[in-house]
Amino acid sequence: MTESPTAGKSGSSPQALPTTAWTGHSPFGRCVYSFLWGLSRILGVALFGFRVRFAEPLPLTGGLLILSSHQSQLDPFLLGLAIDRRLSSLARSSLYRSRLLAIVIGALDAVPIDRNASMVKAMKTVIGRLRDGAAVVVYPEGTRTSTGQLGEIKSGFALLAKKAGVPIVPVAIVGAYECWPRTQLLPQSGRIRLEFGRVIPAAEIAQLDEREIVKLCTAQLHTLDATARRLRAGQGG
Repeated sequence: MTESPTAGKSGSSPQALPTTAWTGHSPFGRCVYSFLWGLSRILGVALFGFRVRFAEPLPLTGGLLILSSHQSQLDPFLLGLAIDRRLSSLARSSLYRSRLLAIVIGALDAVPIDRNASMVKAMKTVIGRLRDGAAVVVYPEGTRTSTGQLGEIKSGFALLAKKAGVPIVPVAIVGAYECWPRTQLLPQSGRIRLEFGRVIPAAEIAQLDEREIVKLCTAQLHTLDATARRLRAGQGG
């Protein structure tokens, strides 16, 4: 596995913000994303001792489902800092009630999800984004952890991956809970580690049923979480 304090490429120095083949964003969106990427990079290194390790390089183009543990509000920024392409995250539709927030969220390629509407409609939206070649972040626990530990993995992501025909990459985030638990108003400094697993190809996913996909990804997330905790504690790696 490769490791870097700020970048996801083996043996490389921090890179300029890369581009992706997916062009669903506006010039304004690119500016906002570039600004936040730069800010996250500075904060990630200066405040959070950010470290990331990859089992293998991630695809830089084409649809990709990023299956992440969910520790804090920092998670989208940490993932955006670690991965060399633009990401789309799911966002509650209620956040769009604020005009300013709606503009910013839209510029960041967020996928609006109305929890009070049909889940089928929400899933079709995500599947469409994946088929268009976007990298979409899904938090299968459904919400931020309240204990710092990995919660129950819900199964909805498996259908997304199968219907969209895209690969899955699981990632465990450790340390973000200690820096910004959900009971705390503002974040504090600390050490955060992201541990990425192998990319599960779309062809492999197509051969599995949804239950098998959930079992495979759950096992990987638990292994990655345990490894990230051990390495964060300085017990190897």
